[in-house]
Amino acid sequence: MLPHAHRLRHWQDFQTVYQRGQRTRSRVLGLRAYRPEHRVNEGNGIAQVPPTRFGISVSRKTSKKAVVRNRIKRCLRAALRELLPRVRPGWDVIIIAYPDAKECNSRHFLQELEQLLARIEVLNGHS
Repeated sequence: MLPHAHRLRHWQDFQTVYQRGQRTRSRVLGLRAYRPEHRVNEGNGIAQVPPTRFGISVSRKTSKKAVVRNRIKRCLRAALRELLPRVRPGWDVIIIAYPDAKECNSRHFLQELEQLLARIEVLNGHS
């Protein structure tokens, strides 16, 4: 499970990312990322940057079976946990699984996520 602070949970947050976010995709995954404006603390003038939050979307088009959709979500969360220390703060990211994701495992998801996050420059170092 992802830490509570790194979860994108509210419907309005998902809508904002879908409407305003940058997008990229591969054969297996799609990614939408949005960097909202941060509030400046009036006392010292320093912007407080919240942690990056992730949401995962796996539709019934990917698989009719909930077991398969949940397995994909678990594999994506495992890949995100490995990438979390390298992710820049302040982003809202939605990961969308496509039907080809049924055949993938955690390692493949890790490689795909790393490439997509680097493409949008969410990863530190943009490897």
